[in-house]
Amino acid sequence: MLSRVAESIYWMNRYVERAENVARFIDVNLYLNLDTVSFAQEQWQPLVSVTGDNSLFFELYSKSNKKNVIRFLTFDTRNPNSILSCLRAARENARSVREVISSEMWEQVNRFYLEVNSANPNILKQEPYKFFAKIKSDAHLLNGVTEATMTHGEAWHFGRLGRMIERADKTSRILDVKYFLLLPSSNDVGTPFDNIQWMAVLKSASALEMYRKIWGRIAPSNVAKFLILDDHFPRAIYYSVIAAERSLRRITDSPMDRYDTVLDKKVGKLRSELDYMDISEIIQGGLHEFLDGFQTRLNDIGDEIFQTFFALRPIA
Repeated sequence: MLSRVAESIYWMNRYVERAENVARFIDVNLYLNLDTVSFAQEQWQPLVSVTGDNSLFFELYSKSNKKNVIRFLTFDTRNPNSILSCLRAARENARSVREVISSEMWEQVNRFYLEVNSANPNILKQEPYKFFAKIKSDAHLLNGVTEATMTHGEAWHFGRLGRMIERADKTSRILDVKYFLLLPSSNDVGTPFDNIQWMAVLKSASALEMYRKIWGRIAPSNVAKFLILDDHFPRAIYYSVIAAERSLRRITDSPMDRYDTVLDKKVGKLRSELDYMDISEIIQGGLHEFLDGFQTRLNDIGDEIFQTFFALRPIA
């Protein structure tokens, strides 16, 4: 497979997953506003902080209020990580590999982009919950179409590799928004307000019902354990890393017990550490510190994927 084709499929999936997860970030705060009578400190700036776009945001906007943050993360094409920008990039990548992906995939990517691009910005005031729910639904539909209509060969595994790397990163950031940024005061820990925030985090990852089936009552350590270390829930960090490693092994055609490349070693080491990790260790060392370190390592793995499969090299 041409590296250009592999890269386009990889990034098409990453961009769609990123657009969906930005919608999930916004859901965290929207649910908090919906579920609390008085949200004394509407904190919207953390949503920009967690995507790493602080400097760009303050170049474009003077205040980090609800209106500006949601517009910046949704429709602002000057922000390369906005939902509209991600879907535009996903569509361009899909267009360049139409001979490899199925026609149904192309139609769904194209429809997804056109619906968001043609949406009236006033929908963010009138029906924001419905709008962001539709974005998540359309992303799920594309994943289902991909699963059902594309041969599960090398190209499909590049797509899943990109999707799972992006998903692991964004699940860690959803947790980080709650634990490190959204809680106004340590005095709120253990209060009903704190529980509502943890429920919002689970809802934003579509994880509340599955969490309830396993753990029942909301407890911060159990929520963190479920979203980090569960190996059956598809949006959990551990599940995503396992799936990414399996696709990587299928691409390189190397067995799970061999580490022939730097990329194999980095992904395998991260997965093996999660194999034996306990949530008490994570919390004792600091949940934010763990998540921050995890995001750094994922970025490093992303760079290594580029160098291994996509980077152009001079002919010797």
